[in-house]
Amino acid sequence: MAQKKKEGALTPEEKRIVKGLLAQNWRNQDIQAWINGGRNGTVNGARISGVKKDADQQAATPEEVDFWLKWKKATDPQTGLNLYDHERLIRAREAMILAVQVFNSAGLKFKTEVFCMLANVAWTYLMHEYFTRQAVNIVKADGKTMALSELYGRNDFPTSEGIKQNLRALKVLRDEVEHKLLGKADVKWLGIFQACCLNFNKTICELFGDHLSLANELSFALHFAKMNLDQAATLNQYELPGHIDAIDANVTAGMTPEQINSLEFQFRVIYTLDAASKSHAHFQFVNPDSQEGKEIHNVLAKKVAADELFPHKPSVVVGAVAAQAAVPFTSNDHTRAWKLFKVRPKKGAAQPGNTDKRYCIYHPAHKDYTYSDEWVARLVEEATDAERLAAIRAAKL
Repeated sequence: MAQKKKEGALTPEEKRIVKGLLAQNWRNQDIQAWINGGRNGTVNGARISGVKKDADQQAATPEEVDFWLKWKKATDPQTGLNLYDHERLIRAREAMILAVQVFNSAGLKFKTEVFCMLANVAWTYLMHEYFTRQAVNIVKADGKTMALSELYGRNDFPTSEGIKQNLRALKVLRDEVEHKLLGKADVKWLGIFQACCLNFNKTICELFGDHLSLANELSFALHFAKMNLDQAATLNQYELPGHIDAIDANVTAGMTPEQINSLEFQFRVIYTLDAASKSHAHFQFVNPDSQEGKEIHNVLAKKVAADELFPHKPSVVVGAVAAQAAVPFTSNDHTRAWKLFKVRPKKGAAQPGNTDKRYCIYHPAHKDYTYSDEWVARLVEEATDAERLAAIRAAKL
């Protein structure tokens, strides 16, 4: 079908359709409603009347009218995708949804095999649509369309290098599953599959609009299934078969540590067993480009030692607060403060390591606590306010 114009004028094709509907005794207002459905620029009733009065306007055939009505009905009101006009994008989205559904299905065993194939199909359709719109001929001399590997090898492939690396890894796995049995190796590449889903959603939105997001369909791409921590620890103790390790080596061949650690190559979730209040006891997802995301990345990437993050002994904290707040601040004040704000457990607690990791950490080697710069800053802020300092001093020792 021809592209719809933004202005509120009927196209020559629409005029023929209007004339054909009038010939079938459709009412003006019904024709107007159908014409305007999904249209960028709506037309008013005068346009329909104008066609009705134009004796020279040729009418569409009944077959053309029937197809036009089917075409109108084939548009998804949520995404705006039309089955006839946007077949590749519809297939791309459905293939990725199927890939995730298969992987999450408890009754299916060959998850890696099927996910790799369907995800490859999803990305291929997506990139075929992109390059076709860029006037690139995706049909080769042998009549076959370009493979995904040929497309991401182009200099004008519209993604980051991290996403390309992820797609290369996916191809390696897809090619291997045609010849080898992978057994229960799915967990080995879970991060690569997770990143593939998130990369796909990001790319389809950037190239074709946020209205095509799969966020509602994919929810948390793949899954965040509960896993018994003992089971996870046991799983990591097993050695995978040699051919699986060989595949894994092939997946990351030629890549730098920085490329392997890219979240676009493989998604990672890090769990820590910290005590947390109910308001903090849940998953939090942070945009990696945000300030908070960058700080988290820096901490994880640098692997900063605890002594560097929590350098202050209690006596140093007391002295720093007294100097910076310019008020008397004693060891008793400090003890009352960490009890009031629940920064660390009391002496002799069964789990001494259950501290507020923003402010304090426990050292099992010498069985004491040290504190962060953030804790010092917090206490300086509290001590410079007379009422808040009084509240600290009123707390029980």
